[in-house]
Amino acid sequence: GGNASYKSGDRLWIKASGTKLANLGQGTLVVLDRKKLDRISASEYSKDTGTREKQVKAHLMDALEDPEEYRPSVETSLHNLIGYRFVVHLHPSLINALLCSVDSVRLVRDLFGSEAMYIPYTDPGYALFKKTEREMKAYRKHFGKDPRIIFLENHGVLVSADSTPEIRSVYEELTAKIEEKLKQRADLTELPDDDRIETVLPAVRMMLSAGGPVILRYRHDKLIRHFYGSAERFALVSAPFTPDMMVYCMAAYLYIDAGKSAEDLVGQARESIGKFKEEHGYLPRIIMVRDFGLICAESDDRSASTVLEVYTDLMKISFHTGSFGGPRFMAPDQIAFIESWEAENYRRNLAMKARAGSEIRNRISIITGASQGLGAGIAARLFEEGANVVLADINEKEGRKQTEQLNGEARRNRAVFVKTDVTDPGSVGSMVRTAVREFGGLDILVSNAGILHAGGLDEMEPETFGKMTSVNYNGFYLCTRFGARIMKIQESEKPGYSTDIIQVNSKSGLKGSKMNFAYAGAKFGGIGLVQSFALELVSHHIKVNAVCPGNFFDGPLWSDPEKGLLVQYLRAGKVPGAKSIRDVRRHYEDQVPMNRGCRIEDVMQAILYIIGQQYETGQAVPVTGGQIMLH
Repeated sequence: GGNASYKSGDRLWIKASGTKLANLGQGTLVVLDRKKLDRISASEYSKDTGTREKQVKAHLMDALEDPEEYRPSVETSLHNLIGYRFVVHLHPSLINALLCSVDSVRLVRDLFGSEAMYIPYTDPGYALFKKTEREMKAYRKHFGKDPRIIFLENHGVLVSADSTPEIRSVYEELTAKIEEKLKQRADLTELPDDDRIETVLPAVRMMLSAGGPVILRYRHDKLIRHFYGSAERFALVSAPFTPDMMVYCMAAYLYIDAGKSAEDLVGQARESIGKFKEEHGYLPRIIMVRDFGLICAESDDRSASTVLEVYTDLMKISFHTGSFGGPRFMAPDQIAFIESWEAENYRRNLAMKARAGSEIRNRISIITGASQGLGAGIAARLFEEGANVVLADINEKEGRKQTEQLNGEARRNRAVFVKTDVTDPGSVGSMVRTAVREFGGLDILVSNAGILHAGGLDEMEPETFGKMTSVNYNGFYLCTRFGARIMKIQESEKPGYSTDIIQVNSKSGLKGSKMNFAYAGAKFGGIGLVQSFALELVSHHIKVNAVCPGNFFDGPLWSDPEKGLLVQYLRAGKVPGAKSIRDVRRHYEDQVPMNRGCRIEDVMQAILYIIGQQYETGQAVPVTGGQIMLH
């Protein structure tokens, strides 16, 4: 968190409200007229806080060169007040450990002398600007210059200079001096995940999903263990130190002294979350559980990650205040101001708008066979729709490449890769556990992994037949077995919550295929599993359906030059008279009334329909261009 600005004569560039300092660039800076900004210093505003904030906002907006741009930061006037060209305002945990400690005033003076300005806690915005303005006049009179360092109690620090190397040098000096005084550094070494997460996280996710499904981030490390050992320890991280912590984590956090079994912990969580909601009027974003770890909740992955990092910062600050006399939290009246402050409501509204979208947005999905071809296309489209995706495949190199490409796009969701062999129960269990560990649960499971080796009875070896059956048939069973368990937990905690298991089947599951019996047999069996699982799981609001694509010529299953079906069918003589791969492809295209092969977008339309509808289960939806017509 923080802000940065640059002045050039009569203009000021500053990071816009609601944008991140990490993304600072031309697209996130607003430009203001400094002469118009000066009116904020000279104007008399209403004594009513709400009215005053609206008046100040009007003057800020009027100073914008382009009123269609982002809204200016509430700290704009403060940056304009300082005479140096560059101002960089940050909230480093090490510096805030000093500024959020009970002995901060004396320690700042001892460490940095009288030339560093210290501002006691003041409500941010106009009040902070006016307080700093009064202190600045006295400082200039005494020193004949502006301060390079302004410490803001329980907030952060502003470092100013006429060049960026000078600012970096000052920050390095600040950090070094504070580090010398630390008695012990916070240890963030990761600890093993608790074995109960597969039961606890999906249940807690639903407890916190009253306004729609949330995303959970889970962490277990030595710093968290330091604070979850007792209610007394947790009290040291039970309230915000700074306004930013309130914005992201709210003002109150939940501690659960957990029972030993997963079921006991779920029961305690249900009771504790209910009491928290009654007391505070909102659901917790932070839940610390004794001997378990930390759970952070928000409506999308990026926001949940931010909550996790901000609360980690809070824990680091609290731990380090032990070197400076102990922690000093924000006072109740300071918290009340932030809770009602219009500027922070604006930031929250921006975040809510960014999270709006399709019904798939922020859902948690697994796609097997996602490293290439149809599976990669399904994963990419679900990600584009806003879902969080776990790409599961035995091909680790391509899977990680696909995941990296998805995460390279700036979104509020996230992609994760997990190497998975769908024929191995342990591997499939680990795949589902990854989805729960990374996001908190599971909403959509697409069982797509499959292999195909063409051949007649005389050519097909028993080992090949067994392998194809294991991947194409048994793999779907294992995915459903492990995935349905998580979905059942969610629905038991939030009755009526609907989830989807989708098998990517084939037209060969609807009609026999000459010299392709191993594949067709497994796919026929898959539809039997779909119908049977649908009957068994419908009472848990788990819909189980299949999509049955026609020939997907553009994927590696068909077009791989060495192992693709076009090559296999040519060699096996499955297409009489075919002399080339082109002949084989044309033969199969001619069988399709739509006169072309199936495409990823065709399959995705069927998948999106299956997820969106609420009245069909146990269906096999053909996507064959009319080649297969059900009756």
